[in-house]
Amino acid sequence: MGLFADLKDSISGVTAKLFAGDGEEAKRIGIYGPPNAGKTTLANRIARDWTGDAIGPESHVPHETRRARRKENVEIERNGRTVSIDIVDTPGVATKVDYEEFVEHGMEKDEAVRRSREATEGVAEAMHWLREDVDGVIYVLDATTDPFTQVNTMLIGIIESRDLPVLILANKTDLEDANIQRIKNAFPQHDTLPLSALEGDNMDEVYDEIATKFG
Repeated sequence: MGLFADLKDSISGVTAKLFAGDGEEAKRIGIYGPPNAGKTTLANRIARDWTGDAIGPESHVPHETRRARRKENVEIERNGRTVSIDIVDTPGVATKVDYEEFVEHGMEKDEAVRRSREATEGVAEAMHWLREDVDGVIYVLDATTDPFTQVNTMLIGIIESRDLPVLILANKTDLEDANIQRIKNAFPQHDTLPLSALEGDNMDEVYDEIATKFG
């Protein structure tokens, strides 16, 4: 009976290992912030660094991302450990999407109206993800603009109400008029790191913090 029990336990152990996978399920990390803060640029850099693939097109035109895009099972290795996350690149959140924003970038009115409708739907989708479907947030802000806005206050408030871990990134530090301290002063209760997603500056520290907060 002892030999049979040992054999049974051994088989059970092997079976458990086979079906256990590599560990915990990947956490869904939403990349949020206002339009043109550099969210997709950051999402693409993370995806390229760890998978070799991009997530979506980058553009100076506002609301280029009008639907949430997801890159699954991005494994980030830091300090001897591996953190598995799903990156969710969300549309920029704004209180109003005006088709004239697109006209100003050279689009015909019909195309501008279509894009504004899609962008408005994208904002609703982003809000749904934030309230229901993400496990943590990377909040990207343009360090050259004033962070004290209704949108930023609202989104940070929702993040806090859900008690989600959040990392705030002061992006576009490669630009001369970037002001990192202004963003730190706006949200002193949260960790803020400087970043140039375009140039890749300070990404090592960003990855260390991602592993710490979301691992």
